[in-house]
Amino acid sequence: MTMHIENESVRLEVDATLYPLEALYGAAYVFIDRCYVLLDRPDPTKWRVTLTPKTPQDLKAIAGEFGNELLSCAWRHKITTENRATIEAVTMQAIAGAMGPPSLDDLAAFDFTQEKFEDPLGIAVSWEEKYRKGDKK
Repeated sequence: MTMHIENESVRLEVDATLYPLEALYGAAYVFIDRCYVLLDRPDPTKWRVTLTPKTPQDLKAIAGEFGNELLSCAWRHKITTENRATIEAVTMQAIAGAMGPPSLDDLAAFDFTQEKFEDPLGIAVSWEEKYRKGDKK
């Protein structure tokens, strides 16, 4: 990323192959409350970001903060992209759970004849069974 300070604004040239558009939008959104933000693409390998503060501020500090936010947004975008299937599965389970308990018809249709699952490490044992202190019989 290169930085050019001009009058009352700072222009950043960002490598488009490293930072996706979604990350650029995310970082720009964080700054719209205190800066006017102009996004441009002068060529297919670069993004150009021009930040003009709404109130007088240190332009180098603004550029540094934007760079940090852009890196953070790019990292979040990468994590989200790589874990999309897991995120969708968890979301669907949460939505299904929010629909409430199964109806009597659902329970009647459930197949209870499945074999008991294997638990070689004894993880599925209840606390009471695991720590039972000598039964008095």
